[in-house]
Amino acid sequence: MNKIAQQEAENFLNNEKQFHLGMLPTEQSNPKTRDLDKKFSSSPAEGVKMLLSVDRDVQKMAQRILGGDEFKKMVEAGVNAISQGKKIVCSGCGATGRLSILLESMWRCFFREMHQKYPELYDKTNKYENSVFSIMTGGDYALIRSVEYFEDYQEFGRQQAREMNIAEGDVLIAITEGGETSSVLGTVAEAADRGAKVFLLFNNPADILSKYIERSRKAIEDPRVIVLDLFCGPMAIAGSTRMQATSSEQLIAGAALETILGRLFRQVLSTGQLELLNIREIDYAAAFNTLLDELLEDRNTEILGEYLKMEKAIYEKNGLVTYFAKQFLLDIFNDTTERAPTFMLPPFKKFDDTVSPVSWAFVKNPQLSTSDAWEYVLGRPVRCLEWDKKLYLKMGASESVASAPPQLDKTQIVKFHIGNEEDSSRLSRTPNIAVNILGSREAESSSYNDFKDAFDKSSVGFQQKSSLIIGKGNEPASYRISCTPASSVLNLMEHMAVKLVLNTISTGTMVLMGRVTGNWMSWVEVSNKKLRDRGIRLISEICGISYKEACYALHETLEELKTINLDNVEKLSPVQYTIRKVNKAKNKE
Repeated sequence: MNKIAQQEAENFLNNEKQFHLGMLPTEQSNPKTRDLDKKFSSSPAEGVKMLLSVDRDVQKMAQRILGGDEFKKMVEAGVNAISQGKKIVCSGCGATGRLSILLESMWRCFFREMHQKYPELYDKTNKYENSVFSIMTGGDYALIRSVEYFEDYQEFGRQQAREMNIAEGDVLIAITEGGETSSVLGTVAEAADRGAKVFLLFNNPADILSKYIERSRKAIEDPRVIVLDLFCGPMAIAGSTRMQATSSEQLIAGAALETILGRLFRQVLSTGQLELLNIREIDYAAAFNTLLDELLEDRNTEILGEYLKMEKAIYEKNGLVTYFAKQFLLDIFNDTTERAPTFMLPPFKKFDDTVSPVSWAFVKNPQLSTSDAWEYVLGRPVRCLEWDKKLYLKMGASESVASAPPQLDKTQIVKFHIGNEEDSSRLSRTPNIAVNILGSREAESSSYNDFKDAFDKSSVGFQQKSSLIIGKGNEPASYRISCTPASSVLNLMEHMAVKLVLNTISTGTMVLMGRVTGNWMSWVEVSNKKLRDRGIRLISEICGISYKEACYALHETLEELKTINLDNVEKLSPVQYTIRKVNKAKNKE
């Protein structure tokens, strides 16, 4: 065995036990979806039903949490903070970091839209506009290109909290699917030290986290931290916390922001004005359940099944899908960016990158330039990291990181052409398709024709064009998922509908393409310690070998892959590579 591989494997086995997470329910296989790959193979529509059925557990959790004291304290703290000119900061990493950015964007974009439609109401309430912020591990850059290993450093989270200038009287809503993400727990510790009110949301039983993971126990038992345990069971795809875990966090954190905004506005607006802004009492658990009922109707699961087969056919022929959107551009980012580490797909690439393979899917706004599209979707200027070698070393980063600091600044994020600039890379492979994605409220708006004209112009040159509308209405669409999300001030349930549909599309397509084994992601990146542990457990289960044997096998693969030239080709999945290698060796015995 390679000596370096052996040393790395033994170090992970003996010294990285805080990242051995097999005891956590979010990392385990869900019995409800055990034969998911077979179900999709026999009927994509039935596979969709099985996948979405797990979201029922989110509704049960929401009933418990929304009526609990911790949620009420979070709302009360948020109202008090904003009333006193302080701020709410949402913090997360990976999927929850993108969720944190989305929550901030929902708040800011509401005020922008109110300013345009109801300027007199905006004048009465704009003092609340600049009150919600977000911390994404790795900064805004990580919204579009994962910076996976950042999550392993608590000090990185502390530094981002310092740069956000979190202070006494502020509120931190820290969100980590598993409850153990180091960088997010770093923001918790720093915010608490600075006197902020701290709320920690996660999706594993608190007692299990406290028993097995020291960094989690420290945060959970900190008397300065109020914990909201959103546990709702294992994920539909084992370990894919971008699904039910992030859905539950989006529902609870979004409901909190809507409730806070309603409380603030009731102090300054009349009943009629509140109605204009869709500020009303909502049973969020019931609204989520109704949405699921609609999505699970046969006509919708059949349409989703047909859509999955369309995308699969494109990818199987080495083709490309480009989504076009405006209001839900960020929601689509949150899904498509996650596909790279989750299913080992090529990540988004910069326009001047002539070496990396083109991403299977991409997202663009057909109406705005890239710079304007970024500010529009975020509701603010981009917020990136500009850390140098000296700072990385001060924060305890490894020499390999500090010696070649990743480029995560503003000049880099605008190299991802998400605007209406021509992008020949999206036409560089065939077949290729442009897909227009809209919500029903957007499709019925007065600006719909302007958007459609822009889409028609931007999609010239694509071999195929299609449209996906999520919601009811009369506008023609290639695929329509018929549902009526409950109306609310930040349009939370419409965002939930888009998330559930996109998660189903991206996951279902990968299942059909054989990148899921049973209900395990068998094509997975191992770019941080949590993903490395997940890969080892997957190899162990599928190959029928011990965790220790799987660990040695994976690390031997990682060293072997360093000798293979992968320039201008799609990366190999070290987990899939190891599974094939181990099974081949076993068959020879």
